[in-house]
Amino acid sequence: MHTVWKGAISFGLVHVPVKMFSATEDKDISMRYIHKTCITPLSYVRKCQTCEKEVEWEEITKGYEYEPGRFVLFEKDELEEISGEANKEIKILDFVNLTDIDPVYFQKTYYLGPGDTGAGAYMLLLDSMRQTGKIGIAKVSIRSKSSLAAIRVIENCLAMETIFYPDEIRPISQVPNLPEKVTVNEREMEMAKMLINQLSTPFEPEKYKDEYRARLLDAIDRKVAGEEIQSAPELQKTSVIDLMAALQASLNATKPSDDKITINEDASLTDEKPKKPAAKPRARKAKEPVS
Repeated sequence: MHTVWKGAISFGLVHVPVKMFSATEDKDISMRYIHKTCITPLSYVRKCQTCEKEVEWEEITKGYEYEPGRFVLFEKDELEEISGEANKEIKILDFVNLTDIDPVYFQKTYYLGPGDTGAGAYMLLLDSMRQTGKIGIAKVSIRSKSSLAAIRVIENCLAMETIFYPDEIRPISQVPNLPEKVTVNEREMEMAKMLINQLSTPFEPEKYKDEYRARLLDAIDRKVAGEEIQSAPELQKTSVIDLMAALQASLNATKPSDDKITINEDASLTDEKPKKPAAKPRARKAKEPVS
């Protein structure tokens, strides 16, 4: 893994040297914009409209437009000094329960490995957090940006989740057309809860696949091989008006036993033997892109 940051975690008077690594990677398939006429990839040019020339990176700085056409400029070292990035410190402010943090706050995950020294301090923090069941709320500055962070244990490694500040979370009240308090039909509610219970399972991330990426890779392979691709029209989905019928269909589709649930006209639940479902065809393994 490539080290993206070096510094130390501090809590109280304890300093734990760490190296930071990205815990996730973007596997989106990259597409280029192409000029149809000559099949040339298009490029983006950093061009100054006043000087009418391309601008090199060393000629570029950052600026804040405080009113139209007027800027205050900042050099990289100025922004680092303001953000506190120069001290290379992840300062833990508090220890809290992970369940106290709503997932809407989380941004990006990083793994924190031990630094070149201080392996004992690293294991002390890791084991003490594991045994107490707490996570640390910290402040950190990365790439001239100050952020809150949650320090927690993943298996035998410390991890850091950057999190939004409270004023960066938009209030729910800004969401348009949220329903007011509505009376829910009790029979529909019972069936909805039954459906949720039938679909409830331990989280197993490995069973979720990016089907779009697999189909796109397959289409790329076929185009490279010179095949003509024919796409069948997608069937239009009909609007479901009968909520009770939709709930019954969902329950029957997810019920693990041989018995199916039906609704009589009086909305009582009965059992019905279903037909044996047809075996699903095995999915073809997607080919990996050629590097």
